[in-house]
Amino acid sequence: MDLIIVESPSKAKTISRYLKGKYRVDASGGHIRDLPQKKLGVSVEHNYEPRYVTSPGKEEIIRRLTEEAKKADRVYLATDPDREGEAISWHLQTVLGLPEEGENRIEFNEISPRAVQHALEHPRTINYNLVDAQQARRVLDRLVGYKLSPLLNNKIQNGLSAGRVQSVALRLVVEREREIAAFVAEEYWTIAAELRDREQRHAAFRALLEKKKGKKFKVTSKEVADGVLADLGRGEYVVTGVKKSITKSHAPAPFTTSTLQQDASNKLGMTAPETMLMAQHLYEGMDLEGEGHVAFVTYIRTDSTRVSADAQAAARKYILEKYGKEYLPDKPNFYASKKGAQDAHEAIRPIDLTRTPESVKKLLDRKHYNVYKLIYERFIASQMSEAQYDAMQIELKNGDYGLKASGRALRFAGFTAIYADFHTADEEETKGLLPPLNEGEALDQLGLNAEQKFTKPPVRYTDASLVKAMEDKGIGRPSTYASIISVLTKRKYVEKDGKYMKPTEIAYRITDMLVQYFTDIMDVGFTAEMEEKLDEIEDGGKDWRAIIADFYPPFEEKLRFASTDGDEITDILCEKCGHPMVRKSGKYGKYLACSNYPACSNIISEGEAEVSDTPCPKCGRMMVIKSGRYGKFLACPDYPTCKSTLPFGESPHDDILEGICPDCGKPTKRLRTRTGKTYYGCSGYPACKFMSWDVPTGEKCPKCGSALVKSPRGTVKCSGKECGYRIPAPKTAKPKDAQGEA
Repeated sequence: MDLIIVESPSKAKTISRYLKGKYRVDASGGHIRDLPQKKLGVSVEHNYEPRYVTSPGKEEIIRRLTEEAKKADRVYLATDPDREGEAISWHLQTVLGLPEEGENRIEFNEISPRAVQHALEHPRTINYNLVDAQQARRVLDRLVGYKLSPLLNNKIQNGLSAGRVQSVALRLVVEREREIAAFVAEEYWTIAAELRDREQRHAAFRALLEKKKGKKFKVTSKEVADGVLADLGRGEYVVTGVKKSITKSHAPAPFTTSTLQQDASNKLGMTAPETMLMAQHLYEGMDLEGEGHVAFVTYIRTDSTRVSADAQAAARKYILEKYGKEYLPDKPNFYASKKGAQDAHEAIRPIDLTRTPESVKKLLDRKHYNVYKLIYERFIASQMSEAQYDAMQIELKNGDYGLKASGRALRFAGFTAIYADFHTADEEETKGLLPPLNEGEALDQLGLNAEQKFTKPPVRYTDASLVKAMEDKGIGRPSTYASIISVLTKRKYVEKDGKYMKPTEIAYRITDMLVQYFTDIMDVGFTAEMEEKLDEIEDGGKDWRAIIADFYPPFEEKLRFASTDGDEITDILCEKCGHPMVRKSGKYGKYLACSNYPACSNIISEGEAEVSDTPCPKCGRMMVIKSGRYGKFLACPDYPTCKSTLPFGESPHDDILEGICPDCGKPTKRLRTRTGKTYYGCSGYPACKFMSWDVPTGEKCPKCGSALVKSPRGTVKCSGKECGYRIPAPKTAKPKDAQGEA
C-alpha cells in the first residue's frame, strides 16, 4: 500500500476519507527538523550553512513514519503548496531516506477527491528553489532575531525579542501613535442650507457651502461662520448646474489571505490570528454529522486572486440559476494579482458551491460558519455583474457663495445582492436621488446650519489596517501576517484599546534603539526589497547564500557598534586577570566589564569599585557596594564562591535585636532583604540558621513543634503553614474620652 504524508492529523483524516482506504495517510505534525532552539544553528564561517536538528517531540513521529515508509510501495509527500510546505517535504525526504530526484512530491490547492486524485496522477520532484527560498528566510530571520534579542535584553530588559519583519511592523504602530500624540486639531465649520423648490413639488434637500468667489472656501472660526450665515440669509439661491449620471461599482476580487483578515476584522470583529485558525480548520477539514470529515475551502495562505476555470464555471452556473441572467456578466470576471504574488495558488474560495452556508449553519459553530459564509459570498460576488447607481449633483449660487448637493440611489444591485457594497461616498452625500431641478431655478431656504468641527488625528492601527499596511508596503507575506500580530500581542509590545492597537512603553524603547543602530533593518523599503530577493530565489535567479552574505557582514558590524557604543576604557584593573576594565551601559545603569573578554568574563557593577567597611558574615572579606534593580546593596567580592548579600547601609553586627531563636535560645536580629522586606535571623549564624518573617517568641508550638511567632498585631501563632494554632492578642480597654467621663 502507498503512503501519503501530510502535515496535520485533521488533513490526513479528510484525505483518508476521500481515498476510501486505498492509501495509508499519516501526518508529520508540521516540521520534523528545524534550527536548534537554544543555539544559533547557522555556521557563519561555512557559507551560512544551517544546522538542522530533530524538532522537539518529533522522535516518535519520525520513527513511525520511517517504519511506514519501509513497508510502503511508494511514498507521497503531500504538504501545503507553498515554500514552507516544500521545505517540510524536503526534510521528510531527507530523514526518511527517499531518493533526492524521486517523483514523490504531490500538491493540491484544495482537499477534494478530484484534486487529490489529480495530484496522485501527477507527482513531481522537490522544487529546490522553493526550499532555498524558505531556507533563506529561516536563516535570515534566525540571524537577525538571535543577534538582536540579546542586545535588547542587555540594553533594555530581559525577555525581549526582535524580528526582521516583526520589528518593522512594531515601528509602524509606534510611529502612528507618535503622529497621534503630535497632532494638533484645527477648527473648521460646515455650513449647510436646507432648500426646496418654490412650488413645493419636491422634497427638501441639503446643500453644503463649497466655494466663495469661485474658489474653494474653508470656514475656520465662529466669526467667519456667523458672517457667512448672515450673507446667505440675505441672498437668493439659484441652481447653476445639474449633473446626472449612472455610476458603476465593480465586484470585489475573491479573497486573498490579507483581504480575508481585513474583512473578518471589519465585519466580524475577529483578530487576524483567530481568523486564520478558523480558516485553517475549514481548509483541513471538519467533522460533519452524517458525512464524516469534510474540507470546505481552498488553501488559505495566498496572495493570488486567480481562480480555476472550473470554479469560475461553477460560480456562473450558480449565479444564473439563483439570481438570473442580468446578474451574470457576459464574460467571466478576472482580477489582476498584486506585483510579486505567488500565482501558483488560487484565491481563497469554497470547494463545493452546493455546500451553501445555509446548508451547514446547524453543523458548524458560529465562528467557523461566519468565516465560511464570508468566503462563500465573496467568491460568488466576485463573478457577478457590477452594481449600478443613479447619481446626481446640483450646484447652486447665493451671491459670492457656491454650494453643492450630491445624492445617489441604487439602480441595479448586481453583486451587492449577496455581498455588502463598501462604496465610501462623501459623508455628506444624500442617500437617494435629489429632486429634478432645472438650471436657473430659484429655491427657497428652509433653514441654515453651521456646525463646528475639528480635524481628526490619524487612526490607530487595527488588525485589519495593519495587515493592509504590511501588504501595501510589501513587508511580510500571507503566511506571516497573523503570526506577526500574535507576537506583538503576546509579547505585550501592543495592547488593545477596543479593536485598536496601542504600543506599550517598552515598544517605544525597542523601536528607538533599533532605529538608532539598525536603520536598514527597520526601514520599510529595505524590508520590502528583501522580500523581493526571496521571491527571486524562488524564481531560480538568485543564490540564497549570496543574499545572506550581502546582508550579514554589514549587519554584524552594526551589531558590534551597538553593543559597544558608549564604552569607555578605565584605569581600574580586573581583579581576576589584571586587564583594564571597560565602563559599559546596561539596563540597570553603568557597569564594568573586563577588556580581556571572552578569555575573562568578569563583570561588576560600577559601584563595586567602592569597597564598604562591612565584612562578609560568611567569609570575612570586605563587602563591595553594588547597584541592582532595587537600588544599592552589599555583596561579597568572592562571588560566586560566596553569595552573601546585605542591604546597603546595614552591617551584620548592627545591634538590632528583637525576638528569641527557638532552636538555640540566642537573640534574633531584625534584618532586611535586598528588596527591603524585613525578616529575623538568629544572631548565632552561621552555626544556627534559623530565620522567620515574624518575630520569634523563643517557644515552639504545642501541636506541631514549629516555632511560635508574634504578628505585628500581637497575635501569637504557629509558623507552620498547615497548623492553625494561635493565641489571640490580649484585648486592651479603650480609654474614655472627656465627654464620656462627664
